[in-house]
Amino acid sequence: MDSLSDVAVGVKRGSEELSIYNSPCSLSSDGASNGSDSKKLRVDDPTPSRVLHIRKLPSDVTDTEVIALGLPFGKVTNILTLKGKNQAFLEMSSEESAVTMMNYYSTVSPLVRHSPVFIQFSNHKELKTDSTNQRTQAVLQAVSAVQSSSSPTTELSELLSAPCSPVLRIIIENMFYPVTLDVLQQIFSKFGTVMKIITFTKNNQFQALLQFSEPIQAQQAKLTLDGQNIYNSCCTLRIDFSKLVNLNVKYNNDKSRDYTRPELPAGDGQPSLDPMAAAFTKDSSSLLGKIPGALNPLNAAAAAAAAAGRIALGQTCSSAVLLVSNLNDEMVTPQSLFTLFGVYGDVQRVKILYNKKDSALVQLCDGSQAQLAMSHLNGLKMNGKVIRVTMSKHQSVALPRDSLDDHGLTKDFTNSPLHRFKKPGSKNFQNIFPPSATLHISNIPQDMTEEDLRLLFSNTGGTVKAFKFFQDHKMALIQMSTVEEATQALIELHNYSLGGSQYLRVSFSKSTI
Repeated sequence: MDSLSDVAVGVKRGSEELSIYNSPCSLSSDGASNGSDSKKLRVDDPTPSRVLHIRKLPSDVTDTEVIALGLPFGKVTNILTLKGKNQAFLEMSSEESAVTMMNYYSTVSPLVRHSPVFIQFSNHKELKTDSTNQRTQAVLQAVSAVQSSSSPTTELSELLSAPCSPVLRIIIENMFYPVTLDVLQQIFSKFGTVMKIITFTKNNQFQALLQFSEPIQAQQAKLTLDGQNIYNSCCTLRIDFSKLVNLNVKYNNDKSRDYTRPELPAGDGQPSLDPMAAAFTKDSSSLLGKIPGALNPLNAAAAAAAAAGRIALGQTCSSAVLLVSNLNDEMVTPQSLFTLFGVYGDVQRVKILYNKKDSALVQLCDGSQAQLAMSHLNGLKMNGKVIRVTMSKHQSVALPRDSLDDHGLTKDFTNSPLHRFKKPGSKNFQNIFPPSATLHISNIPQDMTEEDLRLLFSNTGGTVKAFKFFQDHKMALIQMSTVEEATQALIELHNYSLGGSQYLRVSFSKSTI
């Protein structure tokens, strides 16, 4: 195994750099649009790595608690804990998983035992640990078994912790918005098979009992979700193990559910689901299933509910304006930012800073769309540079005075016909995915061939690796070599005129070919 001193020195970075990676909103301000935004961003670009460096851990932290930080974002392949330094290294299966994890924890403070920890990319591209460390290898095998939905052996389960119940007792604190049974199912199903749920009110608190198929699934859910908020700054989860080992559910309605017995009655005078709750959970569940699992399920739940118009996800944000920095100042335009950020919300205005043309302000329709765009696009590689996306202090982007010419750096898109989400409850909210190498194409003319589309997309400067028409030939999937190439293709070809009144529609896809 690498010596501990070598490893520690290899990833040492300043505290200022840590604070920027973990809390972009902690920047003192992004300045006015006269260029002072740039003065707060004088650090080297982070180099993405599938190895993450975690600091300020509790002195007696366990491997399982560290692994739990990465579980919602993908497979954890290795771990190295430096307990004397209160640090650890966590290796994810892919760089994409690590980037998604960093993006999420840039907006939500990572917690271990209710205390904040700091996470950043490591200079190491992989961990070379001693394979004879049986304890670590056993923990990783157990976690892998959970993630692949197989059952770990009893010995491996015992290595993770003392035996525990498959039933969790959940208390929702600070409950400003309703939490339905189906929302709980969507959140907790990220960690295993949810068998049964019973909800009730006790001591004026909304509570639930939730049963997994395996105790270890309950443990992973508790480690990851305890203390987290379902929606921003409210609906906090407090989770303990129940003394029960099996729940007895008599009715399937809006208060209780046995997912293994769909034939159960709704109960005397009880609807199977409250109409208002049905509308809420229908929108939420459809989106929770669509927003990729790489996102933390709590963030996905909040984004889903916000898209459904039920809550304001951005309540803790001061505005719906984003500060985008480290752009390629020779290639970026207001139109390109409108198209890219328009994948995640309706962009109202874009302003490239006059004195700092590698930075821009992007104003979206509301805080929920702004936070959704930030969570997906922060850390994206665009035109050869890794862009940073943080919340701005500005409430709106000011347009130039009539007598002033800002050389086309500011553009108002408020009345653009090209917004994706103009209609409330639009189905487009069901197809929001993070940037990927695979693009979904729609509105294809019947006479357009595969060769035509391959040529069109290759002309954006990338390489088309795979193509697949849907059955009706009105839609297709096209896979580029890299996410960066796919991003450029989307920017250039979304709303591309195909003649007459037909325009190509391009979005990121969760599928692969």
